[in-house]
Amino acid sequence: MLLSGRHAVVSGGGRGIGRAIAAALKRQGARVSILGRDEAALAATCEAGDADAHAICDIRDEEAAAAAVAQFATSQPVDIAIANAGAVETGPFLRSPAERFRRLNEINLIGTVNLFHAALPGMIERSSGRLIAIASTAGHRGYPYVSAYVAAKHAVVGLVKSLALETARLGVTVNAVCPGYADTDMVATGLDTIVAKTGATREQALAEMVRANPQGRLIEPQEVAASVLYLCGPASGSVTGQSLLINGGEF
Repeated sequence: MLLSGRHAVVSGGGRGIGRAIAAALKRQGARVSILGRDEAALAATCEAGDADAHAICDIRDEEAAAAAVAQFATSQPVDIAIANAGAVETGPFLRSPAERFRRLNEINLIGTVNLFHAALPGMIERSSGRLIAIASTAGHRGYPYVSAYVAAKHAVVGLVKSLALETARLGVTVNAVCPGYADTDMVATGLDTIVAKTGATREQALAEMVRANPQGRLIEPQEVAASVLYLCGPASGSVTGQSLLINGGEF
């Protein structure tokens, strides 16, 4: 059991990549606590044995995030914090008002900041911890019609690089995992939007979506989870400030 005796908190842990991460951590012996806004999804994840505890929390709310992490820590100190909660909205830049940029910044960047703020003090106190942000290939390059999302994910990658330098001698590593288009509810919703707006078939929309991936497929959530496991384990102690791309060789 790679992570036996460790306690991990995963935001957005009730579905998609977050649930895959929670399940992978659990299989490796970690105690896993999950946060999110969908109570039914969180409860189902715990009932299936993919997590041990859950709390309803809007990760954009700093006080709520701190309270949830403190609640989880009463059973066991938090050793690993995975900032997975995120959202995307599409549209050309001129039809993307400033409010869209604020909204996506709040969930993608500020949500990450809030989880890290809540978990980091205890890690520093124990001189041991792992902070991991689930970002995106959009944190490294631009894509059309998702400028607000790209801007927010670039900010997440920048946060990781900066915070890693602050914590380098404190026993805490800070990294990002950046998948391309993955087989998740978020991507499924994106496909529905493309079909509705363009009249393309779902198969045509999917083919266009995966065209940038040289492997010609969506990334599996379990592939993202496997990378997270590596960054949580003892073999990655010297890996910090990094942004691990999982994109089939796209760039």
